[in-house]
Amino acid sequence: MKNIIVQKFGGTSVANSEKIKNVAQVILKEKNKGNSVVVIVSAMGHTTDQLLKLADEVNTSPNPRELDMLLSTGECVSASLLAMALQAAGYKAVSMNAMQAQIITEKAYNCARIIDIKTDNILKHINNDEIVIITGFQGVTDDNEITTLGRGGSDTSAVAVAAALNAERCDIYTDVEGVYTTDPRIVPNATRLEEISYDEMLELARVGANVMHPRSVETAKQYNIPLRVRSSFKTDNLGTLILGVEDMEIRRTVTGVAADLSQLRIVVCDVPDVPGNAGKLFDRLAKDDISVDMIIQSYARKHTNTNDIAFTIDKKDLSKVQAIIDEIKQELGCNNILVDDNIAKISIVGAGMIDHPGIAAMMFKTLAANDINIKMISTSEIKISCLVNEKYAKEAVKALHSAFDLGCDEIAEVKGTLPE
Repeated sequence: MKNIIVQKFGGTSVANSEKIKNVAQVILKEKNKGNSVVVIVSAMGHTTDQLLKLADEVNTSPNPRELDMLLSTGECVSASLLAMALQAAGYKAVSMNAMQAQIITEKAYNCARIIDIKTDNILKHINNDEIVIITGFQGVTDDNEITTLGRGGSDTSAVAVAAALNAERCDIYTDVEGVYTTDPRIVPNATRLEEISYDEMLELARVGANVMHPRSVETAKQYNIPLRVRSSFKTDNLGTLILGVEDMEIRRTVTGVAADLSQLRIVVCDVPDVPGNAGKLFDRLAKDDISVDMIIQSYARKHTNTNDIAFTIDKKDLSKVQAIIDEIKQELGCNNILVDDNIAKISIVGAGMIDHPGIAAMMFKTLAANDINIKMISTSEIKISCLVNEKYAKEAVKALHSAFDLGCDEIAEVKGTLPE
């Protein structure tokens, strides 16, 4: 059997008919190497945003099932058009939606997780020498209900299909040329990385790098599927290969710098310093699917026997968290809740940090030298994150990128501008 290569193309890559024809040529280049090709596509351009806008115009609180039915149509359009383009070029191609491809998910609308992929139907078309185009971002339940996978869903679809088919590689085509040491819109001479480990990519994705969604990287790591992030428009550029750390040579102590402006800090003040209070708080948040990132409990005040518990959450969860804390405030015995939404989480990531002392000190000294105060700190073996005032986010990224000598002599070509 031929090697199977899975290719994923995002919305900007299939935004119009000309770009779809360009994608067809990229696919045929791989096909003509003698490989079987399975393609995962996103909806064209900003189709998903337009569908969400339409839904809001008819119902500001749409039923989750109906919303998934609506949103799943976007990928069907791009998949069928791409199949037509390949057929026009003289090749056998077939488009498949999630039900036809049997991408089985849990029954959780708008944010479902893939639990199985039954590959018989996909393999039937592969064995018929057809190029298979599958709709990303969507799945189907055991009782034939259409679901969507949430943010980053097409990347997750691609990696899951690659794992199910035991593919040789999964190529993620996008409008950037790979993974950079930081956002080139902040630091123009950011370096494109030839290789990065799953763990490093996972940490960067979690702390603000938007090239890959964490769920897709987790899946690739679990099944040891090599990923390549590359440009749809500069196909001679091999982009960045994401693979296991044991398969690569660690050349840098720090691989990348990222900024995350999507979080805010909650401080629960004057919590009685008794066993169990922190457990009650975070257990209640977990039951409502609130993800908590950085956590600090202050030293107990001897005269009141209380402390403060500070933690960070996604900004979209604020109202939910405030309601939860109001419910259990009396049980916790706390006096006040403070919200700080003027923050940015600045992180450095690198597999080489494990064996190199002094990295944290260098980070803290660099921020101090630029008069940037640190509000909170969290660490792992390959990551250090600091919470700073939001207005210093870009300055912090630039300073750290320079301090760890991550730049190169070339200026990266990127599209889009940073949100102010």
